[in-house]
Amino acid sequence: MDLTGRTVAVIGAGFAGASTAKALSLLGADVTVYEQAQQAGEVGAGIGLRPSSLAAFREWGSLEAIQGVTSPSHGLRIFTPTSEPIHAEEWPEKDVFGLTTHFIHRRDFIDALLSVLPEGMVAFGHRLVSVVDNGDSATVSFQNGTEITADLVVAADGITSRVRGALFSEKPPVFAHEHAYRAVFDLDLIPGVFDDDNDFHIYFDVPTNRHLYLVPLKHRGQVSFDITVPSDDDTWSPKITRERLIESLAGFDDRFENVTRTIDLDTVNCRSAHDIDSINLWHTDSIVLVGDAAHAMLHHQGQGANSAILGAKGLADALRDADSIAAGLSAYQAARKPITDEYQRISRAGWDEESLDDGFPGQHGDADRVEA
Repeated sequence: MDLTGRTVAVIGAGFAGASTAKALSLLGADVTVYEQAQQAGEVGAGIGLRPSSLAAFREWGSLEAIQGVTSPSHGLRIFTPTSEPIHAEEWPEKDVFGLTTHFIHRRDFIDALLSVLPEGMVAFGHRLVSVVDNGDSATVSFQNGTEITADLVVAADGITSRVRGALFSEKPPVFAHEHAYRAVFDLDLIPGVFDDDNDFHIYFDVPTNRHLYLVPLKHRGQVSFDITVPSDDDTWSPKITRERLIESLAGFDDRFENVTRTIDLDTVNCRSAHDIDSINLWHTDSIVLVGDAAHAMLHHQGQGANSAILGAKGLADALRDADSIAAGLSAYQAARKPITDEYQRISRAGWDEESLDDGFPGQHGDADRVEA
């Protein structure tokens, strides 16, 4: 289907929204991205972009901008809390795409994504208030008084999606009974850890179900940590205290425990971990969910951002090959939902002692391949 002249309103300028905007604009659509924030900004830490995601950016002519703010990685390593090795594995898909996983800071990723969008495509300061399905179009109203009607509305408004809540599922996000502490600090604070590799490190304490995830950002001279610990406090942004942070890595390798004793608490972000239950429908004839709005998942398999990117590609490919927007949205859900349902299930299952001999459960097949 030729999208030239078709108007598309993307709600949200995060990973899913910016990727979808790029993909659909290349098909000729008149795309505007509406972001509630007043300016670009992303807190958080490091993530891994898998080969299939990078191949999508290569197809869109955006790979150079993304790779310019990343570090390439060989694979994944799993350790005990005191750094005894348990398992090591190369990233899957390397031979398929001629690319390897790259690590990137979330803020750098957003900046790179927005940099490849045409000037003026992103409208900041637009907080969605309501969306109305008109059948062959949809009307969106914003808090600032703006109202627009588009041929297609793409809801990329995250785990607390207003569009999902209004039209597809009123069920709230599901608390995983975990807190995740995230920050970025200088590599020299953990001497010797990444001297001979640039792999993703997982340190797992089985009896207490505590996880430490380390993502090296060597192009920044930094490392990103994610400390995930059990908690029954479902406060969205829990209060951070030095005592709780030290307790989170008590008994781990001294180098990691020392970081919790010295790091500036103002640089640490804490979130209670949530996902959503799989929902039955992602679209009407003119409104569609992408990214976390459709399939928010826990962070244990690192598939949130990658699923958002591949969802953007899947949506664009489905619309390109369909004879109508409605048919394209149906094809998109049929292709992507079984994959993200499985990633949601695997991510929710987390890690246990029996799974430590497979760093990529469910990720060795062809499910997320794109053209190399």
